[in-house]
Amino acid sequence: MDTAISQPDANSEPIAAHTCAAVLVAAPASGQGKTTVTAALARLHARQGRRVRVFKCGPDFLDPHWLALASGAPVHSLDLWMTGEADCRRRLHAAAGEADLLIVEGVMGLFDGSPSAADLAERFGLPVLAVIDAQAMAGTFGALAHGLQSFRPTLPWAGVLANRVAGERHAGMLKEALREPAQWLGGLPRGAGFELPERHLGLVAAHELGDAMARLDAAADAMAATPIGKRLLHEWPQVRFEPAAAEPQAHIAPLLEGRTIAIARDAAFAFIYPANLDVLAALGAQVAFFSPLAGDALPACDAIWLPGGYPELHAKALSTCGSLRAALAAHVAAGKPVWAECGGMMALFEQLETADGAAHSLWGLLPGRVTMHKRLAGLGPQQLKLGAHTLRGHTFHYSSCETPLIPAAFTGRPGAEARTGEALYVHGPVRASYFHAWFASSPEATARLFGAMPIELEREIPEVDAHAR
Repeated sequence: MDTAISQPDANSEPIAAHTCAAVLVAAPASGQGKTTVTAALARLHARQGRRVRVFKCGPDFLDPHWLALASGAPVHSLDLWMTGEADCRRRLHAAAGEADLLIVEGVMGLFDGSPSAADLAERFGLPVLAVIDAQAMAGTFGALAHGLQSFRPTLPWAGVLANRVAGERHAGMLKEALREPAQWLGGLPRGAGFELPERHLGLVAAHELGDAMARLDAAADAMAATPIGKRLLHEWPQVRFEPAAAEPQAHIAPLLEGRTIAIARDAAFAFIYPANLDVLAALGAQVAFFSPLAGDALPACDAIWLPGGYPELHAKALSTCGSLRAALAAHVAAGKPVWAECGGMMALFEQLETADGAAHSLWGLLPGRVTMHKRLAGLGPQQLKLGAHTLRGHTFHYSSCETPLIPAAFTGRPGAEARTGEALYVHGPVRASYFHAWFASSPEATARLFGAMPIELEREIPEVDAHAR
């Protein structure tokens, strides 16, 4: 993190720690039901009038849609590398000061990744609630629970909850398999009508389903019948959250003051961290949202942000946005900046071939074509160096692009050599990459992306095979 931060005045009053009921929901692997359990707990307590704040461990745009709907509050990411420990500490401390219950949903398996959900839990003293898909097991449930709890003896522990339970008899077998029956926090039934649907990038976003709230209420009803659902908040683990050493966004220079950034936001361009919008506001920018799918005109603006999303699911509709295409071309011709990440970049190419083999003509601001695949083409943490500043973030996509453009720079994995990540393409005032940026990791670099000052790339990149991505 390269933001210059002023230290608090030595004569100022120290910021008090906050104590709050809190838990981190984890699992032995992806697909066990972490989001369902987290959302059910959040919805159960929120509809009882409690103030609930939920966080998502690691980079994720889709689970937070459900968690925000369930809790009624924005959902931010926590990641010891991408967002940084100080940022995590600041967000947790602030949330604990205003909430009755704080829930963090883990990522992948409890010990997967570096840093992992377990690392986050241990760093901040968050007791782990382990969710295990028990639909095809009995006694092994106890072995899994014991292994998760004892693998790292210093890890705070809350208990274990079974998912996809066949019935009362099955639940009894699972509870009896535990070495410590007190660790049993209940089970959610299989096929109860509250499963959250998925597709190739993860969960279907809540706003795309007409029955999203009904699903959450059904999950909350099932959770209410479990031991943890019946537990009063004062019976939950109480966690003390210390303040961060400084408040970073209070000291961000207003490098984008007086500038308006137009941001595409709809079902095709929905991958926007709420924290990124906070950084733009702290930089002094005004934002104007528009929906390409709704036929909105491009707002009057100084710069454009085309976020990631699902352009491949809406390629036919996007191909008919003739007026918007012309407005984007005029914006670029005027030399005004465009930052396009992942799905936003895909929409700027000349052609997109969907998974069914259909080809769609898109907006043509970048030469080349994008092809969808059935397997992941990019996944993991990445960082992008822009002169003296470095943006952290990640990549996650199922497509590849073919273009005559020569990459102006590459993102990289933490600790790895350069050119191990995604290409950054520079075409006039357009900057485009599969890289998803976490703006708070470098407000200065963010301001550069939106035209506050010229972008200085770290080095010249020799000609390479641009068809590799």
